Amino acid sequence: MSNVLFDIPGPRARVRHRLYAVLGVAAVAAFVGFIVWRLAESGEFAARKWEWIQYKQVQEDLAAAVGNTLRAFALGAVLALAFGAVFAAGRLSDHKPVRVVAGFVVELFRAIPLLILMFMFYYGLPTLGVRMSPYMAVVLGLTLYNGSVLAEVFRAGIQALPKGQSEAAYALGMRKTQVMVLILLPQALRTMLPTIISQLVVLLKDTALGFLITYEELLNYARYIGSIYAFGDLDSQIFFYRPIIPTTIVVGAIYITLCLLLTLLANRLQKRQRRNRKIQAAPAEAVV
Repeated sequence: MSNVLFDIPGPRARVRHRLYAVLGVAAVAAFVGFIVWRLAESGEFAARKWEWIQYKQVQEDLAAAVGNTLRAFALGAVLALAFGAVFAAGRLSDHKPVRVVAGFVVELFRAIPLLILMFMFYYGLPTLGVRMSPYMAVVLGLTLYNGSVLAEVFRAGIQALPKGQSEAAYALGMRKTQVMVLILLPQALRTMLPTIISQLVVLLKDTALGFLITYEELLNYARYIGSIYAFGDLDSQIFFYRPIIPTTIVVGAIYITLCLLLTLLANRLQKRQRRNRKIQAAPAEAVV
């Protein structure tokens, strides 16, 4: 049976696809192995290059940097979700002026690079007499840029719902605001949850741009540690210099862990919603 876009692969094609997959995995494994081998050859895995992480002050500062990253992410995510919901509703408004203004705002902040937004808030506003902390500049930049993207995600999710949902709500006498808040938006959130989580992962990684405006987040601290000329003990005369690669590996692992935890949390929420829907549907099925 053939599809409109492609033909279902036959036995030979399936064997060929498996061969391509094996070759691809082998190529990636060989590349990673080569990188690891080169790092080992250059002494990047030597114990002395990793001794910096045993210092208590380094551990405390690293934990504080992770906390600052999560602070910016948490507030930025909440505000971006609220911004996206409000402007998605604005773009779907029955009033043309509201639609035009909402569309202009969304397209404007979606088009401006996030880094420029942060520069505008941190370096531009002081010229107008408004001073802003690096934290707030990062949060506002994350909110406006990612909120604009989420507004389009919400709008697409709402428009993808069957029109019968809103028509039935209007028939019950509900107002448009009630229909949007109580009927359409919750369903759009469930439908678009994978896309929303993907954008939140992007938001989490975008916090790294804060180091360019001196926000003391994870990447900023990694740059500081990697640029220190020497760590060591004057009494024992043991020193090691500029642990750039080890710092990059540690910080990269922390970012990967945070993103994976966010994805796992989203998957658990999605599974829980599915179970709740099945439980709610069970009595109706029993009655029938």
